[in-house]
Amino acid sequence: MTHNSKDSKLFDGIIIFTQVVKCGSFFKAAEVTGHSNSYISKTINKLEARLAVRLLNRTTRSLSLTPEGKVYFEQCQQLVLDAEDALGLLNQSHVQPKGVLKISCPVAFAQGYLQDFLSKYLQCYPEVELQLDLNDRRVDLIQGGFDLVIRATDQLEESSLVCRKIYSCKSYTVASRDYLQRFGRPTKPAQLSEHQCLCYSNLKTPKRWHYVDPSGHDIQVDVSAKLLCNSAQMELAMVKAGHGICRLPEFAMEQELKDKSLEILFSDYPAPIINVYAIYPSRQHLSPKVRCFIDLMVEHMPVC
Repeated sequence: MTHNSKDSKLFDGIIIFTQVVKCGSFFKAAEVTGHSNSYISKTINKLEARLAVRLLNRTTRSLSLTPEGKVYFEQCQQLVLDAEDALGLLNQSHVQPKGVLKISCPVAFAQGYLQDFLSKYLQCYPEVELQLDLNDRRVDLIQGGFDLVIRATDQLEESSLVCRKIYSCKSYTVASRDYLQRFGRPTKPAQLSEHQCLCYSNLKTPKRWHYVDPSGHDIQVDVSAKLLCNSAQMELAMVKAGHGICRLPEFAMEQELKDKSLEILFSDYPAPIINVYAIYPSRQHLSPKVRCFIDLMVEHMPVC
């Protein structure tokens, strides 16, 4: 296999460039790297010529990134950190996790279970910068540039991604006492078609609710959506306000179940199990920042 000269120089100058940006001047970068001022200047000039774009605005007194340089720097910085992590893996030494760790997680799960854990993680690994996307929508891990996605589901789709279960809980059909007094209490799922229901739009079939009866038979009920939304928090607020019946995982309404402000329906039917997974790209070697995050999270989570 042959490589053209452009490919062979793909990473040339990246380390010097990131060092110049961090130091804020060619002179300081030369001191840190042990090179001469002229070497640093020539390296940056060659890099800009190869990329055919100006990366730095420089005067005798100041140095600043161009818009293109800013985008390039963010990517180069992560490349350098990943390369350091890879070198650490080869040396079988535990590199201190560092760099940006981008994670997506459902809002209710993050607020209920991750706040203390995230604080501990940041204390243990101060060189990591966390970017949290707290959102109930289903994100694309690869397209979204996430290192890790936390997903709660009763049925995980097959994919090439690696999934590690970190938590399990039950899902319940619930309503407020006020709603049940006004509209009556359904005693079996089939009666839900006669009620106002609050539906979670991120599901594939949000208005079709699945149950298993005490005999083990599958039941599908088509419900009428009084509210259709993509937020478990909003569903919880609306069910507490008496606007309908909804289904939520235990972690989204722990306090409401404890203080009995919501009543569980169909308690004679098996409650569906919701599993929470850490999902990450299928790679043989995880970077230290991701590996340490997963290991610490599994250790921190309540016993399933």
